[in-house]
Amino acid sequence: MKIIDIQDFKIKSKISIKDLPTKVDLQADKKELKTALRAVSKDLADIQNAMYAHGKYSVLFCIQGMDTAGKDSLIREVFKEFNVRGIVAHSFKKPTDLELKHDYLWRHYLALPARGKFGIFNRTHYENVLVTRVHPNYLMYENMPGINSVEDVNDAFWDRRFQEINNF
Repeated sequence: MKIIDIQDFKIKSKISIKDLPTKVDLQADKKELKTALRAVSKDLADIQNAMYAHGKYSVLFCIQGMDTAGKDSLIREVFKEFNVRGIVAHSFKKPTDLELKHDYLWRHYLALPARGKFGIFNRTHYENVLVTRVHPNYLMYENMPGINSVEDVNDAFWDRRFQEINNF
């Protein structure tokens, strides 16, 4: 089976997303892939048990994808060996009225895993800029100072929001 090098996935210059591959050939059959996934899942579960006992660090997995992209299946398969006491999963949907009364990142801060736990964000804080770039009218529900109409949303707004997400 081909070893994955994370460096192959780093974006180092301007890209066109339509030119990126949507699959990676791991040069393995389904049986080999299932065996490898089981081993990774077990290794992660061992790390999680040690982290839970130690209570000093936490890990956050952020999974972003369209509906039916397989996010739930990925979570189920990767984390099935975990002790449920040491894992917390959050599925972010449309913001509630209470969430809209706070900064758009507020609900994500509340969901961060405590020390000793693994957290999973099924959909993430990135969703905000993905959806609102396509539907900027959704930003009007956030009641932000200085943003009274879609016309008030300019490049500086997006630059600030991207920086806030990177800082998070």
